[in-house]
Amino acid sequence: MQAILGVIFHFIGGFASGSFYIPYKKVKGWAWESYWIVGGIFSWLIVPPLAAFLTIPNFTDIIANASGNILWLTYFFGVLWGIGGLTYGLGVRYLGVSLGSSIILGLCMVLGSILPSIYFDFFPQAGKDTFSMFLSTDWGRMVLLGLLVCVLGIVICGKAGMMKEKEMKTDVTDPHGMEVKTEYKFGLGLFVGIVSGVLSACFNFGIEAGKPMADAANAIWRAANPAEAGNFLYQNNVTYVIVLWGGLTTNFIWCMILNARNKTFGDYTNASTPLLKNYIFSALAGTTWFLQFFFYGMGESKLGNGASSWILHMAFIILIANTWGLVLKEWKGVSKKTLLTVVVGIITIIASVLIVGYGNRIKG
Repeated sequence: MQAILGVIFHFIGGFASGSFYIPYKKVKGWAWESYWIVGGIFSWLIVPPLAAFLTIPNFTDIIANASGNILWLTYFFGVLWGIGGLTYGLGVRYLGVSLGSSIILGLCMVLGSILPSIYFDFFPQAGKDTFSMFLSTDWGRMVLLGLLVCVLGIVICGKAGMMKEKEMKTDVTDPHGMEVKTEYKFGLGLFVGIVSGVLSACFNFGIEAGKPMADAANAIWRAANPAEAGNFLYQNNVTYVIVLWGGLTTNFIWCMILNARNKTFGDYTNASTPLLKNYIFSALAGTTWFLQFFFYGMGESKLGNGASSWILHMAFIILIANTWGLVLKEWKGVSKKTLLTVVVGIITIIASVLIVGYGNRIKG
């Protein structure tokens, strides 16, 4: 039952992540950097401490009592994760949307799930799953199989996207809705894609770095609820506060640079645009974005396995994003072969979710 709940929570988080950009499409008359940072202020500055306040008593005391090394490392990984998100667009520019997205999301999923477990092989911590455990146990091998199947699904979806681009020959946009000039440079694009994939995976590293704060929240909850089984659902909410400060730093600096370069500072007070609606939709998008990690923490508390949680999280994001593409008829006009290819990719990703979920079930 715990594993089933964990998968359900990760699905809700993946749905939020795969859907958060839809409210941004309702913003009128603002440049990307303007509505992105307004939404980001809600995503990274306002909503995380509010969520922590509502779910963790005295969460500020946990942060204040954490060592400087824990806080710095958690924040630092958040900064790196923010850079990874910003370099996503470059990877798309030089590799194309499908190939670039497949490489970056695939690397983010693989590295974010595997590297922490390799780290714990060399620096063991109680309760942490190591890579050697994945190789030596039935449940671990099942999780790794699910990872491989998910990578296969990403490759198939990427292939479908490449087929679509070739058939449609439409303007290319990055995940933020910005038009991107396609300048195919495989070597440079591969390098940028690897950098983005590695740095985007740093969010999971930040969660691991801030685990002592989550453990403190869990200990407080256990002391107040001694009869309850399992872990505290909201333990990661205190960690998010610090990780997302790092993401805010990089995104805020970049958006201000773009505001200055594009002379778009006036967007925030431009009366000729629907200001109230723009702020509301940006806030809604930012809040929805944060919900992915709110439910990610709940899912991880049930699965008790960072690697499995990250695999499921990324798989559901890719699954929901591709499903939205079908629902919104982004694949309208493509050949039956291309449509069949993307459907096969989605089904493959669904299969990977079931395999990882089964691996956690037999572990439990």
